[in-house]
Amino acid sequence: MDWITGPVPGGKENFNAFMIIVDCFSKSVRCLSGHKEDTAIDTALSFWNNIMSTCGVHKIIISDRDPKFTSEFWTNLYDMFDTKVAFSTAYHPQTDGLAERMIQTMEDIIRRFCAYGMK
Repeated sequence: MDWITGPVPGGKENFNAFMIIVDCFSKSVRCLSGHKEDTAIDTALSFWNNIMSTCGVHKIIISDRDPKFTSEFWTNLYDMFDTKVAFSTAYHPQTDGLAERMIQTMEDIIRRFCAYGMK
């Protein structure tokens, strides 16, 4: 799980951030739109409504050390569902190389899609 942030032109909601979730088992990627200003609660609600409601409760979640994922709220949410949280080590591709590569690819796709037709 990681965030892509930056200017994303257009749209009614003016989203400027995307939460990228990579399922290492199925190799599937989910991309949730949001805002840089979203709180941990906003992020958790989006995660609950779009991921947990369709995929179920995860046994382990690997994330970077973003404050949105390390807050007390998220810690309590993980405890409630008996989900283990592992934080990836910075600059250590063996930890989550697949996820990081997928996130890079998604970032490239989103930026190209948003820039399409802009001159």
